[in-house]
Amino acid sequence: MRKLAYALALVLALGIALPGCQPAPVVGTIRVVLDWTPNTNHTGLYVAQEQGYFKEEGLTVDIQQPPEDGALALLGAGSVEFAYDFQESLGPAIAKSRDALPVQAVAAVISHNTSGVLSLASTGVQTPKDLMGKRFATWGTPLVDAVMRTVVEADGGRFEDVKMIPNAATDAISALQTDVDAIWIYYAWDGVAAELAGLETNYLDFGQLDPALDFYTPVIVTNTDYAAAQPEQVKKFLKALSRGYAFAMEHPGEAADILLKYAPELDGELVRRSQDYLAARYQADASRWGEFDPARWDGFYEWMYAQGLLETYAPGLGFTNAYLP
Repeated sequence: MRKLAYALALVLALGIALPGCQPAPVVGTIRVVLDWTPNTNHTGLYVAQEQGYFKEEGLTVDIQQPPEDGALALLGAGSVEFAYDFQESLGPAIAKSRDALPVQAVAAVISHNTSGVLSLASTGVQTPKDLMGKRFATWGTPLVDAVMRTVVEADGGRFEDVKMIPNAATDAISALQTDVDAIWIYYAWDGVAAELAGLETNYLDFGQLDPALDFYTPVIVTNTDYAAAQPEQVKKFLKALSRGYAFAMEHPGEAADILLKYAPELDGELVRRSQDYLAARYQADASRWGEFDPARWDGFYEWMYAQGLLETYAPGLGFTNAYLP
């Protein structure tokens, strides 16, 4: 027994991880998992890292790429402290009577939804009902069907007449020039890429089509157990992160260069144009970067619940402004 106790003490003293155990982070270490490969949604994070804002708060930040099963599962398991994710995917993960993930959004990366439907001008899709008879590249999720049904039918069209085909494209711009007529994009990246390619396009902005679809995407999410145990650390992280996004808003060119330093594989011209596009949109009309409008957040979840996309719903579900500086 004494030999076992000694062995365990030695393991703890040396910091050796036991099989099947997730080593705890060092105090002051923050692990952040992205939602996708690095892009201009993440610029504020890389700026805060490069400019030493995290260090000034006594934090060491480890930026990680997302696992195949998504960032929320990793966050819910307590394997990271923060994740980039989306309001639309956060809802189904937490609006459950059983097995709800202990996660909560604590900051909005972009103040308004910048996603919508992009099509080549030659297809003639000027309003949602024009999608009837057209090939729309879909991810095949209930959310996509519900969003498209909502906008098409509100415009007087028949959703059943939209040709929903599987979206296998990794490049939305190439897809538009091959076998699809329209595709769901995030304008800050694919829309800007279409501009750079010199394409004549039409764009249907979801948030402009229906206020309920002006949801928050992406968002910063934390583990609620971690936040309850370390509220000051959450506040320090968001204070430094908000400085990173403030820098990106005020100095988009320099911020783009910082992102390119950490992700040199990205197209430099696309990054700079995308950064210019987002500089005025990270905060937009919010009183501070990261702040959620409770009515707008709740409005989207009310819509999701009405569409049968959430198991349960209550006002205030899944977000807080309490940790923002």
